[in-house]
Amino acid sequence: MHELIDSLMQARLYNPFKLLGLHQEDGQWVIRVYDPHATDVDLLNTPALTKFKKVDPCGLFELHSDKEPARPYSLRLHYGEAVHDIVDPYQFPSTISTQDLYLFSEGRLRQGYRMLGSIPFEINGIQGVRFAVWAPNAERVSVVGEFNQWDGRRHPMRSLGGGGVWELFIPGIAQHTLYRYEIRNRDSGALLTKTDPYAQGYESRPGTASLAAPAHNHQWQDASWMSHRGQWDWLHGAINIYEVHLGSWKRHPDGRCYSYRELAADLVPYVKGMGYTHIELMPISEHPLDESWGYQCTGYFAPTSRFGSPDDLRFFIDTCHQADIGVLLDWVPAHFPQDSWALARFDGTALYEHEDPRLGFHQDWGTHIFNYGRNEVKSFLMSSAHYWLNEFHFDGLRVDAVASMLYLDYSRKAGEWIPNKYGGRENLDAVDFLREMNIMVHEEFPGALTFAEESTAWPGVSRPVYLGGLGFSVKWNMGWMNDTLSYFHHEPVHRRYHHNQLTFGQIYAYSENFVMPFSHDEVVHGKGSLLSKMPGDAWQKFANLRLLLTYQMTSPGKKLNFMGNEIAQGREWQSKWELEWWQLGQDMHRGMQNLSHDLNQLYRTVPALHELDFDPSGFSWIDCSDAEKSVLSYQRKGRDGNSVVIALNLTPVPREHYRIGLPAQKQYREVLNSDSEYYAGSNIGNGGLIQAEAMPWMGLPYSAVISLPPLAGVILVPQD
Repeated sequence: MHELIDSLMQARLYNPFKLLGLHQEDGQWVIRVYDPHATDVDLLNTPALTKFKKVDPCGLFELHSDKEPARPYSLRLHYGEAVHDIVDPYQFPSTISTQDLYLFSEGRLRQGYRMLGSIPFEINGIQGVRFAVWAPNAERVSVVGEFNQWDGRRHPMRSLGGGGVWELFIPGIAQHTLYRYEIRNRDSGALLTKTDPYAQGYESRPGTASLAAPAHNHQWQDASWMSHRGQWDWLHGAINIYEVHLGSWKRHPDGRCYSYRELAADLVPYVKGMGYTHIELMPISEHPLDESWGYQCTGYFAPTSRFGSPDDLRFFIDTCHQADIGVLLDWVPAHFPQDSWALARFDGTALYEHEDPRLGFHQDWGTHIFNYGRNEVKSFLMSSAHYWLNEFHFDGLRVDAVASMLYLDYSRKAGEWIPNKYGGRENLDAVDFLREMNIMVHEEFPGALTFAEESTAWPGVSRPVYLGGLGFSVKWNMGWMNDTLSYFHHEPVHRRYHHNQLTFGQIYAYSENFVMPFSHDEVVHGKGSLLSKMPGDAWQKFANLRLLLTYQMTSPGKKLNFMGNEIAQGREWQSKWELEWWQLGQDMHRGMQNLSHDLNQLYRTVPALHELDFDPSGFSWIDCSDAEKSVLSYQRKGRDGNSVVIALNLTPVPREHYRIGLPAQKQYREVLNSDSEYYAGSNIGNGGLIQAEAMPWMGLPYSAVISLPPLAGVILVPQD
């Protein structure tokens, strides 16, 4: 007993329930209460107040009784003249099941957010919050917060055994109460104060405390969307993603960010009107630093409070779904920041990361790498993915920096990395985790998609796990993006020498399910906007950009554009400012927006432009060898055999009387011309109908003479 009391006074007692709370000892009932600030303690569950005896000047009180006190019992704590009534937290049993603890330690707990973190709870009619945290190398863990003056001696937690999980139910804790964990390392004795890794809310920056059990009261109205999503044939459907950084899409005149609810009112109608099918949110998991854009995440179960509450985010997503718009989340399981108050060395040891920096530290980003081989870390990340899809109805995850997860030597020189057990450079633990994560998503969330930002030639990224793949739905086509932007950077007079940069992609185009991205990564860090990458004078820059987006929207693969691309944003994206919406007062920018709108509508409504994105039968070259004139022509085909003809003139020289091969002896209508005056072009084109002639050309049985406008693309659709 004396050892327990000494450990308690030294704030080292790993299981305070052995000493505190209600016990039966030597035929008597004993209640022990510890509060170093209390002057007196009374038991309230008796006809008259029963006074405790102070048995230690440091704040230990005892009450002995021959009768078993009625439970749950309450206490009155005296602090001089002030009093505070509580329900003793040390009278309640553990409420965490051994099955959940087992699954957690096996790396198979998919809903860890229902076990760990701060969860509203009721025991024997008493309302409160159950706190639970994983800290296996701690000697003692306490909940500290506003309710105990951040004093780690007041609410030490119980250890639930060798698995390293600590738990405490505290009655009467109000929702949104600020709290942290105070952890004493078992070996060094060092005291750490940490936010809750499983917290579902945090105070607004620059504060870093967790919020106890944020309210979840939103009533979902998206049943129709969710049912349709589960049956949706996405492989053959239109997916056109608008990537958004919520803090800089629009801002109030005083510089304030729009809230989730304000974005529901403004962003959703804009996306709907423009014809996009999905919004992809750059990371909104809680993060302390605005400049990280969310990629330095510290809250893997909490939407950032910058834009409102978790229910406000639910309202935004619900609004999107009711407008038939899907919502994707940019999710970051590849690394986490070094912040000492967060995950880094959480219990005084390398817990979520590796101890060896050759395995556990990203040199490029100054961040820690998750230890994917540790089962509890796997449960953490698996539960995070499950949480966003389950609790917020996200329609998919874009997984950031997959390449850095797959390779042990990613961005490392010889001697700076450790080979796997076979001597190779593949991160086998990360591969296993990604496969399990993808299996879980596709098993439990029908119709939800996973997107891999993966830039290497790793095979089978978007192939099923049972076929040896990683199990992603779609992979970003970074090779196509880099080759295309490199080509467009060249002056048109030199493009004839780089023609293969636009044709090479077809060699591997169907090796994966690809999305064709022009993302935020292409318009930051001195790269300039898409518009500024284009060569030539102002007219040619806009014409080139219109041509670029026409090429993207007619190429095989799903589509993604970062906000601002659709209006030809002039300057490089800055996360502290809103987009340059004022530029829409100028003809060129307004024309770019008109073109983006019309391309989006065509992509969605013309089956040939999206049905066979992942099938080589959905594309064929008409002519890919006219490098001298820098002209490309090709067909996109639908499952019904109908085709659309696309011709691109990649120089500023109009190509009058250009003969192009055609697959059918029909009349063709020019349904889009990126040089139209409606898009601020020069309005050279093919008015009316184009009649195919029985003259074989370019390997096709028919052909026609058309006008190819300068730096422009035309889309021709056969008429019945």
